[in-house]
Amino acid sequence: MEQKLKLQVRHLNKIFEDTKGGEVVALRDVSLEVRESEFVMIVGPSGCGKTTLINVIGGLETASSGEVLLEGRPVEGPGADRGMVFQGYSLFPWLTVQKNVEFGLKMKKVSAAQRAKKAKEYIDLVGLTGFENALPRQLSGGMKQRVAIARTLANEPEVLLMDEPFGALDAQTRVVMQELLAKISRTTGTTILFITHDIDEAVLLGQRIYVMSRRPGTVREVVEVEIPGERDHNSLVLPEFLATKKRIMDMLWQESNDAAMDR
Repeated sequence: MEQKLKLQVRHLNKIFEDTKGGEVVALRDVSLEVRESEFVMIVGPSGCGKTTLINVIGGLETASSGEVLLEGRPVEGPGADRGMVFQGYSLFPWLTVQKNVEFGLKMKKVSAAQRAKKAKEYIDLVGLTGFENALPRQLSGGMKQRVAIARTLANEPEVLLMDEPFGALDAQTRVVMQELLAKISRTTGTTILFITHDIDEAVLLGQRIYVMSRRPGTVREVVEVEIPGERDHNSLVLPEFLATKKRIMDMLWQESNDAAMDR
C-alpha cells in the first residue's frame, strides 16, 4: 500500500531584496513531496537555496509565492508539528542531557514523571544511556548532536527537518551518526527531510534525493535510491551506491561548471 502524502511543497518561489534595492531570486518554482515515514534528501551546489527552502518549510521564513502543505494544511509559521535540527547543537549549556531533552515537553506542560520517562526513552534511542546528568560542555560534538536529535524526537513532530546536522563533525563521527540516524528512522518511522552537501551522505540515508540546480535553485532531478539491505558503512562500496553517487556527482559537476561559465 502506498504511503500517504505527508509534506508537499508546491511551486515555491523566494525572492530577497539585495543591498542595492534590487532582487535576488533564491528559489524558483520548487516542488517536492515527502510521504509518511519516508527519508528524503536534498542536495545541490553551494548557494542554491537549500537552507532557505528548509527554513520556509519550517516556518522560519515566508515564501514569496507558492505553498507548503503538511498533511494538506498550509504552513503559516513555526509549529511543533515540524522539528528542526541544525548544524549547531543549540543546547542549553546550563541544563543536563536529561533536562535538555525534557525541555520541549516541559513547555507543553507534560507532567514531570511523564517527561522524565519519555526523555529517558529517547536518550536510550540515541545511545546516551549513562550520560543523563552530563552537561553539554562534557560531551563531544557527536554526543551533543545526539542530544539535539533526542530532544527534537521527544516532541514527536510529524516531520523532522535537518539542515546539514553532521556538517561540523569529523569524518569518522559523521559516519557513526549517519548509521545511528538510519537506525532511528527504521525504529521510529519518523518522516525526515534532510539537507546536505555531502553526496555520500545523501545516497547512504535517502530513499529519494532531490537534486537542485545552481541559483536560482529549482529541482533539477529526482533520484530514487535502490540499495539492498539496511544502510550502514558497508553500503558505501556497493555497486548500486557507487552508480547513484556518480549520477549525482555528474549533475552537480555540470551545475558548477555552468555556473563558472556564466561568470
